[in-house]
Amino acid sequence: MTASNEEKWMNKKISRRDMLKLTGIGVAGVAIGASGLGGVMKAMGYDVFEPVADSTTASNKVNFYGNHQSGIVTPVQTNIYFASLNVLVTSKKELQELFQQWTPLVVRLMNGELMADISSNTRVPTGDTGEAEGLDAANLSITIGVGASLFDKLGMQHLKPAELKDLPHFPKDQLLKEYTGGDLCIQACADDPQVAFHAVRNLVRAASGKVEIKWSQSGFNSFPAGGGTPRNLFAFKDGTVNPSITDEKDLKKVVWVDKGWLKGGSYLVARKVQMHLETWDRTSLKDQEATFGRYRDSGAPMGKTKEFDDFDVEAKDDKGNYIMPDTSHVHLARKSGARILRRSYSYASGVMSNTGTHDAGLIFISFQKDPAQFTTIQNSLGRMDKMNEYITHRGSAMFACFPGVQKGSYLGEALFNAL
Repeated sequence: MTASNEEKWMNKKISRRDMLKLTGIGVAGVAIGASGLGGVMKAMGYDVFEPVADSTTASNKVNFYGNHQSGIVTPVQTNIYFASLNVLVTSKKELQELFQQWTPLVVRLMNGELMADISSNTRVPTGDTGEAEGLDAANLSITIGVGASLFDKLGMQHLKPAELKDLPHFPKDQLLKEYTGGDLCIQACADDPQVAFHAVRNLVRAASGKVEIKWSQSGFNSFPAGGGTPRNLFAFKDGTVNPSITDEKDLKKVVWVDKGWLKGGSYLVARKVQMHLETWDRTSLKDQEATFGRYRDSGAPMGKTKEFDDFDVEAKDDKGNYIMPDTSHVHLARKSGARILRRSYSYASGVMSNTGTHDAGLIFISFQKDPAQFTTIQNSLGRMDKMNEYITHRGSAMFACFPGVQKGSYLGEALFNAL
């Protein structure tokens, strides 16, 4: 990332003497983590809430401002860094200030800029961790959401949407506490893994003492050279039946909330799904295709020839057998009648120490107007889904993602206006 000279919200140098005077601590304690980077900047007279504009000159740039947050109907990037956070603040005002502080920082990051100007003063921590310096914006999108626990923690239960609650237990759930829930989420997606990681790292760093990471997961997608649907680690195409991200009428039906302070936002479901690759790799291609209900190479539904061919789940052959097995993943999902927008990524996190098998799978992300859409599909899959033989759900969380931001506003303003 390169530091732009335009629309900077801080351009002064902080001297060591001024820093020590403000913080009242010695050299050993000069690290600014205790009160957060923003707290020290504010004390120095910087307006940490000053709006920053979307750059019109940055390369590979996704706009921040608009009716909806980025990272929902943005064309899917190749990498994700997803973080679920615990909130450490104890008042609604502190929470509001956190979102006000984050807003211009998110714009800067999405512009491909550094979080702060480069300073020649080497005696204080830098305003940006620096690992994305020299990289462009890489189509970075940042999506912020709030969990049900946040409303309980800060006494805002009256504003918690009825739909925002813990997901029920599903078959094959073996959820680990360390990968479940959270007060806030940051979804950073980019076409460079370091850009995505840098964004989350620096937003959390800027909010030191206000938030902490509960759990996180990186992930990746790879796209065919000529474009098309990415494949998951089972080698099948993932996301074929998604609504078109350019069909506003359909998106209103499937993705966007249309009431209350969340109007224009969406519900995000995150699931960490372990794939048992060793078991899958010992399974015949015929059985793999019967598990999905699609042909692996073409992505076409069974009985069809092209990936996007429509199909009838009740269709049978001349012997009375279902053309698409009734225990297949696609058959059961289609039969539910519900639709969601999938935005999933594969992950590979080394080896399971207790088994020596791959610690790999899917960081499943979906957006929907109502979480009931996801629950309906998951309940339809139930115990009949043949896919259950090859996967285990290890993590789960749900968040309400704010509507978009207009310049001069900030993330979550509608929520705080409703207080």
